[in-house]
Amino acid sequence: MCDVIVIGAGPVGLACSIEAKRRGLDSLIIEKGALCNSFIGYPTRMEFFSTPELLEIGGHPFPTRDYKPRREEALDYYRRVATTEDLDLRLYEPVTDLRGRDGHYTVVTEEATYETRKVVVATGFYDVPNRMDVPGEDLDKVMHYFKEPYPYALTDVAIVGGANSAVKAALACYRHEANVTMIVREPELDDGVKYWLRPDVENRIDEGSIDAYFNTTVSAIEPEALHLDTPEGPESIANDFVLAMTGYRPNYDFLERLGIAIRNDDARTPVHDEEGDTFETNRDGLYLAGTICGGCDTSRWFIENGRFHAEKIMDHVATTIGTEPAMA
Repeated sequence: MCDVIVIGAGPVGLACSIEAKRRGLDSLIIEKGALCNSFIGYPTRMEFFSTPELLEIGGHPFPTRDYKPRREEALDYYRRVATTEDLDLRLYEPVTDLRGRDGHYTVVTEEATYETRKVVVATGFYDVPNRMDVPGEDLDKVMHYFKEPYPYALTDVAIVGGANSAVKAALACYRHEANVTMIVREPELDDGVKYWLRPDVENRIDEGSIDAYFNTTVSAIEPEALHLDTPEGPESIANDFVLAMTGYRPNYDFLERLGIAIRNDDARTPVHDEEGDTFETNRDGLYLAGTICGGCDTSRWFIENGRFHAEKIMDHVATTIGTEPAMA
């Protein structure tokens, strides 16, 4: 029996385990993939929008060569923090079920079962892409993650979306001699596109280096073509690859399997205590931390503000662990 199990070994999950340790609680982190698994899927050499001090956890300085750290530096940093803090980790071990009650939970994984008094879910949102739900979306040529531009050099590549990830993918592919077409559902690029990216991509569109369709959606995907619904009517373009940068959402199937209720709001927000700052869900002794707290509103919580959930959660855990009713 440990005091707390954290599901998810991203930065916020690591921060939760560190804060548990600071309060004299023993903890275990269980992760279905690699350490900081979401970062593994990020583009190679991706630059974070945050400066390093905003990504720090546990009071450990984040040294970086540039003003803003890159993906590889973050992976190195969080690994060093985990080893320095001697955190207890179970990697590549998906959680399948949660049984019991506050004070005596059983976390079931594909490998084992673990007994714990409290559970924190810090699973982020990057594992489930928002699908377009159109014919052909399951073809091998369709990608919901962008790693690097090299596979798309000298090909016809369509990039669906108008936010930062779509813009960065479009510019990278263009600069590696892909024939790039952007498909944007809205009348213009997303308001959140970073100020240093917007003029770059808008200039490329204006000069015709990147084709762009606005107020347009994909209607179907075929091996050599892409079918569009444009303001002028249906249109088809030659296409080798589709990069669907349509965003991601939490794994609601997993949350519901854990017994976490989902609010009937636009963001499908998982039920948890925000006003009281405990982040406890509708299931006593089960907490949410990090980006997952925002549901489909994935821009509400980031590492830089989500990391502080760890302190509030562990304050509550440390207070309540001593006042639990006797276990049956």
